[in-house]
Amino acid sequence: MGDHHDHQHTHAVVTEKNARKLGFALLCTCLFLVIEVIAGFMTQSLALLSDAAHMFTDAAALAIALLAIKIGKLPEDDKRTFGYQRFEILAALFNALMLFVVAIYILYEAYLRFSRPPEIESLGMLIVAIIGLIINLISMKILMSSAEQSLNMKGAYLEVLSDALGSVGVIIGAIIIYFTQWAWVDTVIAVLIGFWVLPRTWVLLKQTINILLEGAPEEIDVEALRNDLLALKGVESIHQLKVWAISSKNIHLTVHLFAPQADRKYLYRDAERMLHERYEIRQITLQIEEDPCLAHDHDHDHDHKS
Repeated sequence: MGDHHDHQHTHAVVTEKNARKLGFALLCTCLFLVIEVIAGFMTQSLALLSDAAHMFTDAAALAIALLAIKIGKLPEDDKRTFGYQRFEILAALFNALMLFVVAIYILYEAYLRFSRPPEIESLGMLIVAIIGLIINLISMKILMSSAEQSLNMKGAYLEVLSDALGSVGVIIGAIIIYFTQWAWVDTVIAVLIGFWVLPRTWVLLKQTINILLEGAPEEIDVEALRNDLLALKGVESIHQLKVWAISSKNIHLTVHLFAPQADRKYLYRDAERMLHERYEIRQITLQIEEDPCLAHDHDHDHDHKS
């Protein structure tokens, strides 16, 4: 019980820190978004406007991620016995879908502009892009340490990272246009930004959908987990092994262990310790069976010790 309480306290502290980080990044992003939209129309730069579009989705993503943390802290009730933790995954899914929509829109707009590139104010474009890069780097620094802690934070970090790359692309494009007057470079930069964002968004989308479909978390090797359970002293076979995640770090496991000769108390303790230490699984439901008839009722997913 003490270990569970300590884990909950640590999770609450980390969550609160993540909320503060998101709040600061959101403030910086919103302030710059206003500047970039105005500058994008004034300079006629598609690359700058595409970066502003990403910045808008970035601001929305950060706001949603922050909301997900606030809602996720609500306690469970009779209707939602897992609480509201899954809102984190819904937020990450929404962020991924927004990034897809923006990237496709930019590619479409770039296609239209290739035939008639407008005149671009490269110096203003350059100044705004540099300011944007500085703000994005600050936000990235703030969010980086939390990006592996949850898909929600990873989605927010990817949003900021894509904006930072967009700013770099706009800076490069502005310098080239300033010295060569090649206005089409602006459109090429916008296309490159779109193509860079899409595959990373796809990875995030796959991870969120896997959790929503109750798939086994990618970091869990189910075959190795099955063998580790079978290796426990006294276990002759296992069945009904289920591993899934409610949120990116809240992994659950249920399994039936057929162990007719085992000491139940020690077997449960050994299984719990192994699952904690090797797989960081803390939400565990074990059913230890002594009746072979019960075990063989599940022959379709029955695993025996070799």
